[in-house]
Amino acid sequence: MTKQQQQQNLSQSRDGGYTIIESLVAMIVVSVLMIAIAPVMAFSVATRVQARRMELATQAARAYIDALRTGAIKSTDTGFPAADAANPPAAPTSLNALYCVNSDEIAGCTTQKDFLIQGVRPPNAGTTIPTDTGYALTVRVYRADASSGSMKIEQQSVANSALGNPQAPLVVMKTEIPPTTEGGTSAYRSLCARTRTTTTTGCQ
Repeated sequence: MTKQQQQQNLSQSRDGGYTIIESLVAMIVVSVLMIAIAPVMAFSVATRVQARRMELATQAARAYIDALRTGAIKSTDTGFPAADAANPPAAPTSLNALYCVNSDEIAGCTTQKDFLIQGVRPPNAGTTIPTDTGYALTVRVYRADASSGSMKIEQQSVANSALGNPQAPLVVMKTEIPPTTEGGTSAYRSLCARTRTTTTTGCQ
């Protein structure tokens, strides 16, 4: 190999590859793109977590309603629907009166995986045992890490709540609980008697 060919090969090897400036520019471009994408990715993950949490809260609310309908939760149990004449019913002021749904292995309702359920019914005129006549029910499901005293009544939204507000309910439901005691009126007669007006001829 001649000396001229060696010099050409050396000059070609020096010109090949990236310079430090090119590498720095590439790193800056990638960093800017990552900074721009990171908030969108974080919000997407938070929305998925909140949607899953609301799905579990819905299941807890349905289980609570089923327990009331079958009489598994009795009027003497903690978490039995309390009477509230407000419309809409007021937010809970104490966590001790709420029904606990423990979704993990840790005892008690202390983590974000657990739920606290508020069951509220209107005052029943002329009776102190609403299970005899049935009643309307409002159910709110809160996260267990909520703090009493500043809880809200408006349900959260998945779209703009990210990880959500522990003070606002994940789920709000309204339903009717029929009589659960033997010999009580039928669910239809109970509903008709509680909702009829003076112009209604009666319940058939």
